[in-house]
Amino acid sequence: MIIRSDDDVREGLESLLRLDPRLSTIAVEAGPLPLRLREPGFEGLAHIIVSQMVSRASAEAIWKRMQPAEGLLTADNYVLLHPDAWREFGLSRAKAETLARIAEAVASGRLDLLALSALPPEVALAELTALKGVGPWTAEVYLMFCGGHADVFPSGDVALQNAVAAAFGLGVRPPPRELASLARAWSPWRSVAARLFWAYYAVKLGRGILPID
Repeated sequence: MIIRSDDDVREGLESLLRLDPRLSTIAVEAGPLPLRLREPGFEGLAHIIVSQMVSRASAEAIWKRMQPAEGLLTADNYVLLHPDAWREFGLSRAKAETLARIAEAVASGRLDLLALSALPPEVALAELTALKGVGPWTAEVYLMFCGGHADVFPSGDVALQNAVAAAFGLGVRPPPRELASLARAWSPWRSVAARLFWAYYAVKLGRGILPID
C-alpha cells in the first residue's frame, strides 16, 4: 500500500482502530493526522539529512543556501558543485559526504529513489542503508514521507518512544527493539500509527514534532 493523500491516512487510521481499539482514545486526543508528503527523489532525501540534529531555523537557512537559482535540487546538479560548496552551505562534513555519496549513486543510476516506493519496505530499507551515512531512521523517514510506504515505523525515533510511553502509561520509554515489537500489531499501517503517535505527542507538548515539514 502507498500513502499519497489524506484519504489514505484516514483509511489507515480506521483500520488501525479496528486492529487495536486502545488507539481510539489516543486518536481523539491527537486530532487530524497530517499527510506531510514530499515528492520522492534526491531533494526529499537531502532535505531529511540536512534537517537532522539541528534546529528548524538552522535547517531552513542551510536548505535555502543549497537551493539552485532555478528548479529543484537534483543529484545531477549536486555532483557538479565545487568541492567546498558544503562549507558555504553550512553543512557538517559528515552530512556533506553522505549527500555526495547519495548524489553520485543516483546520478550514476546505481540508486533509483523513485523506484523504492514500489519495493517491499525491508528491501527498500536495505538499499538505502547500504549507503554509508544513511542510517535506519533516515531511510525509514524517507520511505514514509517521500516514498509513501504505509508500513514503516521508525522505532529509533525518541519522540515516538516517548509518545508510546505516555499513551500507554509506561514507566520508561521503550527501547527501539521493544517498540518495534509493539508496532508489529499495527501492520500493515505502521506509518499511520507513527503519524498518530507523533500527533498525540505534539498535542501533549504543544508544538509540532514531525521529522519533516
